[in-house]
Amino acid sequence: MRYCGEVAEVKRRAWRDWDYWGKPVPSFGDPYARLLILGLAPAAHGANRTGRMFTGDRSGDYLYRSLHRAGFASQPESRSASDGLMLRDVWITASAHCAPPDNKPLPEELLNCRPYLEREVNSLHNLRVVVALGKLAFDTWLRILKLRSRIKRMADFQFGHNVLYPLSPAVLCSYHPSQQNTSTGKLTQSMLDDVFIRARDIIRSGPTPAASHPSPTPSHLSRKRQPRI
Repeated sequence: MRYCGEVAEVKRRAWRDWDYWGKPVPSFGDPYARLLILGLAPAAHGANRTGRMFTGDRSGDYLYRSLHRAGFASQPESRSASDGLMLRDVWITASAHCAPPDNKPLPEELLNCRPYLEREVNSLHNLRVVVALGKLAFDTWLRILKLRSRIKRMADFQFGHNVLYPLSPAVLCSYHPSQQNTSTGKLTQSMLDDVFIRARDIIRSGPTPAASHPSPTPSHLSRKRQPRI
C-alpha cells in the first residue's frame, strides 16, 4: 500500500500530467460473468496510474486485444478508466490489489488480499472458467480451492500455458502477458488469443446464465487529473 502511494507521488516522467490512482485497484467487469481472469498485481505505472485493472501498460495491450477478438471486450485497447471500454461475460481481478515493488507481491500481501478474492468468487454465481495469468495467480487459485476442500493437494496440478483442468469452474492456465514474456517470445499474441478462444468455447458449451450485463463505464474518472476518491 505504501509503495503504490509513493509511486503516485513521484510518478514517471511520461505520465507527469496524470493524477495517479495510487491505491488498491478495484476489480473490473461483468458481475454476471462466466469467465474470471486472475492476474498478479497492478503495474506501478499501469493500473496504479489509471485505476483500472490491466489498463495503461503493455500487459493490458495484449490482454484486451485477445479479449476483444474472443468477444469479451467492446474494444481492443484499454487506456484509461473513462475510455468507454465495456466487458461482457468476464470479470478481471488480481492476486494482490496494490502495486508491489518489482511486480513481486510479498506472501503477506497475497494473504491480506485473499479474503477479498474469496468474496468476489462467492458473488460470481455463473462462473464456468477461471483463467490464471501466470504461476503465482495459478497458485493463488489453487490455495483457495484447497481451503475449500475442492482439491486435496496443490502438487497434483502443474502450471503450463494453455493447460486445462476440468474442475468446477474449469481452470485454464496462461503465461502472464508481462513485457518480459512478450518481448522474449515466450508468449505471443496468438498464444494468448488461443487461451481466450478456448475459454469462450468452454463457456458456450454450457447453459446460458440468467442475466449478463456489460461492465459500466465509470463516470467519475477522466483521462487526466483524476480526482483522488
